[in-house]
Amino acid sequence: MNPLVLEGFETYAQGLVAYWAPRLAVAALIVLAFWLLARVSDRALARLTGLARMNPLVASLLARSARLLLLGFGWVTALGTLGVNIAALVAGLGLTGFALGFALKDSISNVLAGVLLLIYRPFGINDRISVVSQEGTVVAIDLRYTTLDAEARRVLIPNSVLFTNPIIVQKK
Repeated sequence: MNPLVLEGFETYAQGLVAYWAPRLAVAALIVLAFWLLARVSDRALARLTGLARMNPLVASLLARSARLLLLGFGWVTALGTLGVNIAALVAGLGLTGFALGFALKDSISNVLAGVLLLIYRPFGINDRISVVSQEGTVVAIDLRYTTLDAEARRVLIPNSVLFTNPIIVQKK
């Protein structure tokens, strides 16, 4: 093999390492820092929601959302450090979010209504409620549905229906 070609390759490889090594190290540190920040925020939110006596489902949703937001921001920042065009990535994520939001609007409205029902607590477990020609005893309140026990059947009512229609609550 020609020694001049080998020497040129070694110089090229050294240049690549000199260029990419610091960028990769900084990107890895950024991801690690945001991962640690996500873990700390997870614990801090758990402590705060415990002090506020918040519903465990709402607390879990808040903690998971904060963790995913921080991790996503960390990855985007690390990619920007490596030289990836972040503007195109963010625009693509925005369009994807818009399309998904439009496609899942009913599910998202049920989840948001479920969160609001769990926060405001207009009724609780074992309360008898009547809404939109359905009546029964509340067995479970989930993020998407509220389950009623109505004599010999179970009725799942989407939370958006409970949030947008009048409810008659008979406390026991």
